[in-house]
Amino acid sequence: MTPDLATVRSLHRFPVKSMQGEDLDEAIVEPAGVLGDRAYAVVDAADGTVASAKYPRKWAALLGLRAAFVTEPRAGAAPPPVAVTFPDGVVRRSDEPGLDDALSALLGRTVRLESRPAPEAQFEEQWPDIDGLAPAGFIEATTVEHSAEGEAVSRIGIGSLAPEGTFFDLAVLHVLSTATLEALHAAAPASDFDPRRYRPNVLLDVPGADFAEDGWVGSNLEFGAGLRVTVTMSTMRCVMTTLAQDGFAEDRDTLRTIAKHNRRTIEGMGTWACAGVYADVDGGGTVRRGDVVRIVG
Repeated sequence: MTPDLATVRSLHRFPVKSMQGEDLDEAIVEPAGVLGDRAYAVVDAADGTVASAKYPRKWAALLGLRAAFVTEPRAGAAPPPVAVTFPDGVVRRSDEPGLDDALSALLGRTVRLESRPAPEAQFEEQWPDIDGLAPAGFIEATTVEHSAEGEAVSRIGIGSLAPEGTFFDLAVLHVLSTATLEALHAAAPASDFDPRRYRPNVLLDVPGADFAEDGWVGSNLEFGAGLRVTVTMSTMRCVMTTLAQDGFAEDRDTLRTIAKHNRRTIEGMGTWACAGVYADVDGGGTVRRGDVVRIVG
């Protein structure tokens, strides 16, 4: 049987969690994901909470910042310093004084940039009032407060399915297809389903307008330079995908559309609004823009 084929349209790395990141021509991918991805996070100095724009009232301003490595990360080494560009165009480096103070002033609370989470670190997530977004039992069990809009806010442990000591929410590699974006656009033409809303590591060109990657769960993706990954589950979507960023406005209809048209049951976790897939990395390798990807069982 001939495997299905896709092509790598773009590659993305996010040196600091919830900030804008870097577009890459090629990426080294290891068992812990794209080398350098989510190497840092902003952490609340008072209680160790890992800042995530999934709680917009506290942390949405992070999306207005852009982080880039000063030098390329090296496998097995500590992450190199990052340069953070602020909305006013000022660039501050993590290896120079002043970055933590500037971040604290922007966010209105004392924070620091960290390269490892504290043991049992948590992040916060706000749940928009959207039918079918997530299992009600999960939301109820994890809710610790409510937002100004009256929506539930959860506290959730970092990296439940990711390597210990990383800042991933759940898994190490996120793959999204153009077919899924086309399906969402067809369902809601007035909304902007820019791929930047979804922060994939790998965006694949796939013909058509359906939720193609949901059918890859349990399959392998083989990239041109010997990289092989195993698709483990569909990617649950959140309020962060609705927020305004440079180039597009806030739009909760983007998330309502996913909840209406692509709810997927994830084994042991219930039914969620999904777009894209998570994957584990088998060994490692290099992926490049334009690589042909084989989708094999």
